[in-house]
Amino acid sequence: MAKLIISEKDNAAKRIAHILSGGKVTTGKSFGIPIYAFQDKKGEECFIIGLKGHILKVDFPEDYSNWQKVKPIELVDAKIVKIPSQKSIIKALQKQAKSAKGIIVATDFDREGELIGVDAVNKTKEVNSKATIKRARFSALTEDEIKRAFDNLEEIYANLAKAGEARQDIDLIWGATLTRFISLASKRLGKQFLSAGRVQSPTLAILVDREKERKFFISKPYWQIKALLKAEQDEQEFIAQHKTDKFWDKKEADEIVSNLGKKGVVVCSKRTKKSISPPAPFNTTSFLATASSLGVGASYAMRIAEGLYMDGLISYPRVDNTVYPPSLNLKEILANLKKSKQLGGLAAQILAQDKIVPTRGKKKTTDHPPIHPTGVANEEDLKPQEWKIYQLVVRRFLATLAPPASMESARIDISIECPALKRSEPFFLQGSRVVDEGWFKFYSYGRKKDEDLPHLSEGDTVLVKKPILESKETQPPQRYGQGRLIQEMEKLGLGTKSTRHSIIQGLYNRGYVHSDPVIPTEVGIAVTDTLKKNAEAITNPALTAQLEHDMDLIAEGKVERGSIVDASRGVLRVIVKVLEEKEAEVSEGIRNGIRESRIIGKCPACKGELRIIKSKKTGKRFVGCSSYPDCKTTYPLPQYGDIIPLGKICEEKECEAPCIKVIYKRKKPWITCINPDCSTKKPSTKS
Repeated sequence: MAKLIISEKDNAAKRIAHILSGGKVTTGKSFGIPIYAFQDKKGEECFIIGLKGHILKVDFPEDYSNWQKVKPIELVDAKIVKIPSQKSIIKALQKQAKSAKGIIVATDFDREGELIGVDAVNKTKEVNSKATIKRARFSALTEDEIKRAFDNLEEIYANLAKAGEARQDIDLIWGATLTRFISLASKRLGKQFLSAGRVQSPTLAILVDREKERKFFISKPYWQIKALLKAEQDEQEFIAQHKTDKFWDKKEADEIVSNLGKKGVVVCSKRTKKSISPPAPFNTTSFLATASSLGVGASYAMRIAEGLYMDGLISYPRVDNTVYPPSLNLKEILANLKKSKQLGGLAAQILAQDKIVPTRGKKKTTDHPPIHPTGVANEEDLKPQEWKIYQLVVRRFLATLAPPASMESARIDISIECPALKRSEPFFLQGSRVVDEGWFKFYSYGRKKDEDLPHLSEGDTVLVKKPILESKETQPPQRYGQGRLIQEMEKLGLGTKSTRHSIIQGLYNRGYVHSDPVIPTEVGIAVTDTLKKNAEAITNPALTAQLEHDMDLIAEGKVERGSIVDASRGVLRVIVKVLEEKEAEVSEGIRNGIRESRIIGKCPACKGELRIIKSKKTGKRFVGCSSYPDCKTTYPLPQYGDIIPLGKICEEKECEAPCIKVIYKRKKPWITCINPDCSTKKPSTKS
């Protein structure tokens, strides 16, 4: 009689087996699935199998699969079934479970991981109902953490799994029902189907609302007055700005500039020091936001982090916590990091401090510690993007243990005479510099460049070299980058630490958005506008945030899973009935958006509309003029990838064809004009 350990993935199974066996592992296969056998420290026979995530998926019975025959509203109350998604793994799992005396769940400790483990346990019970069931809970795939977890086995966290199951059910019901409705209404089926969902739709609405703010933003002109000055006692030149930040009346600004005198006097000079506290430990949201600012998209950053976790280099990356638990041996981690060629010296400096006092964030949970390094890596051991993320995690960890930084801020106020106006005008300059690096030495991401000021004292005279008038205009609000969008989703209660990055990636995959900062496409705008107009609750974050709160209550054992799922069905039923009554408007709204998305720009020949057209004869796409047959202008298009009109024309004077962005999956997007004969596409003849 042996023990069977169930891990979430094969590489985790291999690592756990290696740790628990001291490296004495025998590898076999069952139905093509690797099985690792070893004896534990008590001499008991153990087998460990790695799953591939969920081995069961939720779906509706086969009778509901025909989109043409089953109305979307019928899905709202349809029975949900669990069907095998990994048949070979289930066979191998059950074969090993038949003779097991005990089963240990060693999946990731969160809602999804607990559900994966419970589903696997339920399949083992079909062949062996007598085996004991235990849970190994850990936050890192390190030797100490794994041994501790298996020496202190716990019970299954059933409520956590139920919360994960509720999410699965609700996401299926909402996603399938709304996706089927808008796809049928817009006649967008097959591979081109449109999707909607309880988290996806309000997230997309955030982006669409921001894009509309930008589109309808009316810029207002304003003017700023500056002056190039020189200290009387030396040759150092510097620029000061008028205390009035924006002049809305150009005549007023012109009057000051044209009458600015030749001298000024320093009326105040202040230098103040302040302490800058180190950052809080990384949780998932702050980690993904920072990774995004470094040019690593949220979904890709999480994928890299999960790989580093599986390799035992960082702790579990899906966490809300920003407070290191007392049980985390910070000095031991630092001592281990000293072995890194590139980062070891920095770790040694922290270790040499008289006191090591970590910072604390505002969120404290008990599921996992904040993201921190758990193993040592050198730059040559990892791929460039892996090293970027590993180094980010290590440096953030070191920064949270480092002393505060010290900065000196300076401000100089200058009064410049205007004799003709019989008054003086107030100018100022300000800057700051780091005087004690503190934690900046370990974590320089986002550090601003020092801006030191001339050493001027009150009463000093300055000479005016040249007045400067700058013409500017107010700017629309910035688009959301992926990092800022994740932070906004967290603030509004949309999704969880484990799902936000994948929700955003889903918007890209569906062709609803492109670029980073994120820009919604015409189709994304049309879907959002139509849903908001006809069933606003779908795009409102409040509804989804309430459901997230309800699932927290399930995890805490305060409410039953079934009651929350049933309540969610009731809300969706009302929404779909409203949509059914407005199906014609929904159809027209979305189809108009699809038509708009096919417009590339104006035809250079006749000023008609250039559209993306699919040939009925060949099935290939190309650009043709809406004035056909009077205008026969056409352009070829790439046959793969998404085509995004950019609303601008080629800058080459002899071309002036519209520009597009071409987006391929897993490849870098590229921008081009659609004219194959454009001079920008011809090879250069220059030597």
